[in-house]
Amino acid sequence: MKTRLWLFVLVASATLASPLLLGAQNLNAPDSGDSNQSLLAPSAGGCDAFVAALVSASQDSQSGHGFDLANLDRSVSPCDNFFEFADGGWVKAHPIPAAYSTWGTFNMLRDHNEDVLHDILEEAAKDPKAHPEANWQKIGDFYSSCMNESAIESAGATPLDSEFHQIAAIHDAASLQAEIAHLQASGLPVVFRFGPEQDYKDSTKEIAAARQSGLGMPDRDYYLKDDAKSQHIRDAYLLHVTNMFKLLGDSDDKAAAEAKSVLSIETTLANASMKRVDLRNPDNVYHITTLAQLHELTPHFAWPEYFEEVHAPPVDSINVGQPEFLKAVDAELSSVSLDDWKVYLRWHLIHSAAPALSSKFETENFGFYGKVLTGTTEMLPRWRRCTQATDRDLGEALGQYYVQRAFPPEAKAKASAMVQNLIAALRADISTLDWMSPETRQKALEKLNAITPKIGYPEKWRDYSKFEVVRTSYAENQRRAGVFEFTRQIAKIGKPVDRKEFGMTPPSVNAYYSPSMNEIVFPAGILQPPFYDPNRDDAMNYGAVGAVIGHEMTHGFDDSGARFDPQGNEKNWWTPEDLKNFTARGDCVAHQFDGFEVESGLNENGKLVEGESIADLGGLTIAFAAFHHSLEGKAAPADIDGFTADQRFFLSYAQVWAGSYRAEAARLRVATDPHPLPQFRTNGPLSNMPAFAKAWSCSTDSKMVRPETERCRIW
Repeated sequence: MKTRLWLFVLVASATLASPLLLGAQNLNAPDSGDSNQSLLAPSAGGCDAFVAALVSASQDSQSGHGFDLANLDRSVSPCDNFFEFADGGWVKAHPIPAAYSTWGTFNMLRDHNEDVLHDILEEAAKDPKAHPEANWQKIGDFYSSCMNESAIESAGATPLDSEFHQIAAIHDAASLQAEIAHLQASGLPVVFRFGPEQDYKDSTKEIAAARQSGLGMPDRDYYLKDDAKSQHIRDAYLLHVTNMFKLLGDSDDKAAAEAKSVLSIETTLANASMKRVDLRNPDNVYHITTLAQLHELTPHFAWPEYFEEVHAPPVDSINVGQPEFLKAVDAELSSVSLDDWKVYLRWHLIHSAAPALSSKFETENFGFYGKVLTGTTEMLPRWRRCTQATDRDLGEALGQYYVQRAFPPEAKAKASAMVQNLIAALRADISTLDWMSPETRQKALEKLNAITPKIGYPEKWRDYSKFEVVRTSYAENQRRAGVFEFTRQIAKIGKPVDRKEFGMTPPSVNAYYSPSMNEIVFPAGILQPPFYDPNRDDAMNYGAVGAVIGHEMTHGFDDSGARFDPQGNEKNWWTPEDLKNFTARGDCVAHQFDGFEVESGLNENGKLVEGESIADLGGLTIAFAAFHHSLEGKAAPADIDGFTADQRFFLSYAQVWAGSYRAEAARLRVATDPHPLPQFRTNGPLSNMPAFAKAWSCSTDSKMVRPETERCRIW
């Protein structure tokens, strides 16, 4: 279970333990868009305009203020709508590029990092022997196979022929189960997910776990809601699945019938799936089950044979995240025809492989998952897609070279020092909280003091020696990547937890907190300008990356993280009265976000975004205190461009969230992501901070100032 900084991921999972999208079925691992309580949540993307932005930011830093005044919209009062005041100029000057569903500062930094990775990969592809390390050749060959469009085009869907033959050969319940296991072991979470999970009650060990999965659309609600927009998306999905079967050579009528079979199976799975808000409670997803109990729950599924088929270590019990879901799976296994199951498995195989196949499959895949779900109108350039794929599947191999070029030791040292300053600020805050009893305060400080910071990159790099990469077939490399990652993860079951492992690749523009590890993790990719710049004044750095660091630390004390003790075990360390008080304060935050309207008839889901919003408010509060503590009693720095140091702090925070979303992407995020939209992440926490109102001389009746009786305060 990781609590990521997903201050940004577009389709982040709301589960406490969000898995990687493909291959890595560690149920604790953060999703490429996950809610392991991370800071982010925009989709990956890119535009070379970021180079110019970096130049501008550098020039601004040299002149002292660290940001471009053109980003502001001075026609808006900062006390009425701070997001529009601080970011309105930026938004107007930066329309969303056609290949993106969202565009903001995170996208721009991601693009810049991808430019660095692209240079590395081009060098490795052209000269795989330039470095003696095996990883250099692997990343070069992987990237080269992805860039070889002629080979991919000529292959069509033939790389999947052997898999299709295996699906076609299913003839009874045993062979169906064997194929489900085979596909899962190749990285496809068909029907359900299985993998290792850090035990919530004993954080020292990895246990086996099974969780809900198996859907082709992002969330259960896409199958179940009956409003017009949801029905439109379901119709588009049905058409997309039909088209994919037609591309495989099926007749129009057969493809349409097959698509209905897929939708029927997935709708049943969706009906049995737990809601995202409910998934946030660890008690809801922790059910240690013996093999005998598992047989009672799913009498039509032979678990001992399944464990053998996926090559799992010995398993005598398993955490069933959602028992009702597995019960529904078992019922479907006995009631749905083998022919329909073959259709379902065939669909998920072509769906998962589509980005690695010829253009007709890739384009049809983009038509639904890009255009319909996110509003994106064109695909990213192929080199960007291939760079992202290499980072996803060989992230620590590629990350070693990224760190060498973009994250020198002195940068790591400075970032580490800032993290320690933020920890000290939170320690001081907890020590003086007026609503917390001495007993709970002592436990909170013990937890804070036990937090492990991880900065930049892992101490020990991942071993990819068993991942054989070929230069001739991108689809084959994708399959091998899935097998490699599933095998790597499944081997963890029954072993001690590896507390040195990183859950994100070094170039990631993100961060996360893991309650079960009690660690805060900041990849090198986010510790870059404009989020962190050693050449600009401290007010700006504390407002930007300082708030990010504070956000992750505060996740240890949000509505989910507060359930875990210093060692990462789910254990109540609160007095009853303090827990009641804390819960009420979290409810205050959730209630506020329920009131934020995304579009007519659609508001933020306060309970879904509660944890991230608590972390935003707490992170800002702690970062502001840390900034003032860093002054060591000295007078605040001089005004720059007419803005005080405190004003620059808040401007820097707001400009972290500069950006905009397409309507489709905003709806997707509200439905699936525990991170609020950027404008609410800006205005929401600031409206609760007296320090903000004081900095901008806002009157008590200003829109950005909540009445004291409605103000939320936690840390």
